[in-house]
Amino acid sequence: MCGIIAYKGNKDAIDILSDGLYKLEYRGYDSVGISIINNDGKLETYKQAGSIEDLLVPEGKVSSMGIGHTRWATHGKACARNSHPHVTEDNTLSIVHNGIIENYAELREGLADKYKIVSDTDSEIMLYLIYDIMKDVGNLFDSVKIAVEKVIGAYAIVLINTNEPDVMVCAKRGSSLCIGVNDNEYFIASDINAFSKYTNNIINIKDGFITKISDQIEHYDSNIKDVTQCNIEKVYNNTYNISKKTWSSFMLKEIFEQPSAVTDCLKGRVDGYKIKLGGFDNTENLFKRARRITILGCGSSWHAALLGKYYIEEIANVPINVEYASEFRYRDPVIDNGDIIIGISQSGETADTLAALKLAKEKGAITVGICNTVNSELSKVTEFGMYTRCGIEVGVASTKAFMNQCLCLLMVSLWLDQNLNHSSRSFRKDIIDNIKNLPEIIAQAVWKTPNIREIADKFSSAKNFLFLGRRYNFPIALEGALKLKEISYIHAEGYPAAEMKHGPIALIDKNMPVVILANTKQQYNKILANKMEIEARDGQVIAIVNNINKMMVGAYDIQVPECHDILSPFVSIIPLQLLALYVAENRGCNVDRPRNLAKSVTVE
Repeated sequence: MCGIIAYKGNKDAIDILSDGLYKLEYRGYDSVGISIINNDGKLETYKQAGSIEDLLVPEGKVSSMGIGHTRWATHGKACARNSHPHVTEDNTLSIVHNGIIENYAELREGLADKYKIVSDTDSEIMLYLIYDIMKDVGNLFDSVKIAVEKVIGAYAIVLINTNEPDVMVCAKRGSSLCIGVNDNEYFIASDINAFSKYTNNIINIKDGFITKISDQIEHYDSNIKDVTQCNIEKVYNNTYNISKKTWSSFMLKEIFEQPSAVTDCLKGRVDGYKIKLGGFDNTENLFKRARRITILGCGSSWHAALLGKYYIEEIANVPINVEYASEFRYRDPVIDNGDIIIGISQSGETADTLAALKLAKEKGAITVGICNTVNSELSKVTEFGMYTRCGIEVGVASTKAFMNQCLCLLMVSLWLDQNLNHSSRSFRKDIIDNIKNLPEIIAQAVWKTPNIREIADKFSSAKNFLFLGRRYNFPIALEGALKLKEISYIHAEGYPAAEMKHGPIALIDKNMPVVILANTKQQYNKILANKMEIEARDGQVIAIVNNINKMMVGAYDIQVPECHDILSPFVSIIPLQLLALYVAENRGCNVDRPRNLAKSVTVE
């Protein structure tokens, strides 16, 4: 992984590949490269570790066909020899690859004696497997058909070769890939954003498909061992201008974009006191009949899922299971026909979540998706769902995407209650009245937190942090700890506040900052007792408070707007995002591209 862009047409391929790579940059990467077939029919490859800005392609190069890639290291460290595209030793065949080839070591044994393998990657093994088959078969398309039968794992691949300089071949299984078509031009990418400014005519490549692009498009379905058809669809996706403008980082910009992101998420979905979720139309009976509902996610999406459980159980009185997608898929879960499995993924490409949803579907479950990316893999494998509408998020550490995931789940809980008739209308109306004011409340939280930078200055050298929350704010404590870990590299843990006495209290001393989420009415006295216990052990308390909670007074209070307890997570998370960002900046960390992390986790 992490990003693929390819082009075949009548324009300058290098410009289009470069533009596509910039559009894919937000997914996270540590090396970059392109291969082109020049006007003399020869293959030229330029790649390196580092950023796109530093990729050196000599001036004057002309090509109308090429492939490009941004890589996030999986097999082998980030360096030039491990970066994509990979090219055969005779410089005739080039590949870009997203995914993981699980049996690459076994395949390598049969190829290492024949060819000079220079990288540590599974991708180069895939390249030489296809190359080896081509020696007997004679053409790239048929060679890929045979090669994919020998491969175990996930892949999205695009190949070009000098023996057929007019041919491009791509294939996918378990990784995202689509084709854009426009007047004898073809664009292939792992993300529609890479070429959406050129065309909205899209071919969605299905799992198991191998596609040949020459003067026409030919599709082969390896699942049915036959040539098949793919329809061109109109997919209208916003073309985003990815720019920090005057902000110091994308993450800071995206934190401050949260009021508008929430506004967009709510548009058309709150009609008076009715919740209208277009993707959920006519699905009420599915929820009524379901024996169990499970929400799956990874990372921040799992924290949103946990908050969603609190919302749905309390508002709609519907029991919910929440599981890590990565564990769900391997623990032989009990799934009955008609169970509902909801998968949450910002990118819509999270490998574990997609695999878990496919497993659930095979066992007869109804699958539902919540994601941000139009035309993503998640939107294709699920029966229905909703988009979070937060706009493109460049910072690897999720901010506005997490915010809107939580909001989507709150709306789902209200929709379920509305259609399953579990609570009084006055209770639902009270929540909806408050939701209508949410963008303004979030704007206050974003703009009126002047002392967070000073608190960050005080604690930037800390080795450990503890985050404590109760009820709705427990998942936010987990998310706050994750944000700090991700971008500042400080060890941090989130806990239910009541669990502090069951172990973590042993860690508290004068060097331990403890963040307490205390901006709710319910259980306030209990969280106040936690504060006193921490201070009795010389712990340093950073408290998120509002005007109601006068007793929670300390040197490091962070004031947030007063709101309904159910909405408290939406204001609690903002100071935690800013605290993590300022601490990371003080420590000299790259907040947008933290080490070892990628935006789209397309492998296990």
